[in-house]
Amino acid sequence: MTNTYTWFIDSLNCIPSLEGQTNVVSTVHWRVNAISDQGTTMTINDVVSLIPYTATVCGTQQLTYTTGMPFTAYSSLTEVTVIEWVKSAMGAEKVTELQNNLNSQIANLINPPIVVLPLPW
Repeated sequence: MTNTYTWFIDSLNCIPSLEGQTNVVSTVHWRVNAISDQGTTMTINDVVSLIPYTATVCGTQQLTYTTGMPFTAYSSLTEVTVIEWVKSAMGAEKVTELQNNLNSQIANLINPPIVVLPLPW
């Protein structure tokens, strides 16, 4: 099973004025989606499609600005930059933990640990 991870930034909380800077990002609301290379098949009008297994985890990450640190103006921010900040603030171990969580979610979709059976009567 190979999963692909895609990060998204859903919103940013900012401090209007801090240490001589304006609109300083203080909290990032993020989401990570995982898509498996495995899935279930669906047939519609004789067309067979693979519907991949997916999983999502979301959260927030606090950021701290200190005077003298490089500063990027809010209007110049990109999603890629903010994702890099989030991953850096989390640390590699936490990012790996999130990916492992997503892998477990998908593994449980492929091989459910609990199933609901029809009643035997």
